[in-house]
Amino acid sequence: MKEFTKWQGCGNDFVLFDCRQEAPADYAKLAQQVCDRHYGVGADGILVVLPSDCADFRMRIFNTDGSEAEMCGNGIRCFARYIYDFGLTDKTCFTVETGAGVLVPEIILENGQVTGVKVDMGEPHLLGEEIPVTGFDGQRVIDEPLTVDGKTYRMTAVSMGNPHCVIFVDDAENFPIYELGRQFESHALFPKKTNTEFVEVKDRRHVRMRVWERGAAVTLACGTGSCATVVAGILNDKLDREAEVQLDGGRLIVKWAENNHVFMTGPAELVFSGKLTDCEVR
Repeated sequence: MKEFTKWQGCGNDFVLFDCRQEAPADYAKLAQQVCDRHYGVGADGILVVLPSDCADFRMRIFNTDGSEAEMCGNGIRCFARYIYDFGLTDKTCFTVETGAGVLVPEIILENGQVTGVKVDMGEPHLLGEEIPVTGFDGQRVIDEPLTVDGKTYRMTAVSMGNPHCVIFVDDAENFPIYELGRQFESHALFPKKTNTEFVEVKDRRHVRMRVWERGAAVTLACGTGSCATVVAGILNDKLDREAEVQLDGGRLIVKWAENNHVFMTGPAELVFSGKLTDCEVR
C-alpha cells in the first residue's frame, strides 16, 4: 500500500506522494494510473516530495500523460501546504528545489490558521531561446503573429521555468479552447511544446484566463500560466504591476515586483487522504 494525499489549488488538482523514504520504479506509469479520473484517484498530475541537496525539499511533478513538468504554480502551493500541515517543517517560509530552480513558498497565517500560500516564483525568462520559441534567439517574443488552423493570433511568450504562450482574446469564455488547444501546444514554433493561456483583459488589474496545459489539456487553473499572463500583460502595456487572475477554478493574485521577481498568492486545500492498494507503485 502507498499513502497519498489529494490537493487542489483553484481547482487544479494533484495527488501527492511523500517519496523521501520509498519511491516507485516508474513515476510516469504511476502518474498515468493515478490521474485517470475513471480508474484511478483522478488528478491533473502527481506531486512528489523528495530530499534535496540544495534546498529544504525537492518537488517533482508529472502530468496525466506521464510527462514531467519543470514547475507548477498551483502544485507548489499544494506541496508547501503539505510540508507545513503534515509537520515536515515548522518554518512558514522554506526553499523547494524544482525543475525551474529553487523557489521560496511562504505559508500565510491569520489567527493561527493557514489562509493561503505566497510563492516567490523567481524571474521570468523572456528571450526566445530561454522559453524556447524557434527563430527568436536573442529576442523577446512580444505580440508576434502565430497562425493556428488558418487564423493568425498575436502571441507573447514567457517562461516561468516552463514555456507559456499568452494569447489575448476578446472573449475568453467562448474561445474554442477544446478544439484548438492541442494545436497551440504542439505548434512547430515550440520545440518543447507549450502551455497556452487565452486571456481577456477586464481592466488594468483584472483578467479572465483559461488555459490549455502541456501534457494535461484543459485544466481549471495554472499558477505559472497566471504569472506568465500578468508578465505578458505588462509587456504589452495592458496591465499594472499587480493584477488578479480569474481562472475557471478560482482567483490568484500575481505581482511582478521591481526586483524582477514574480510573486503569486492563492489557496491550497487538502481534499482527502488515502492508500493505493491496486496500483503498481514499486
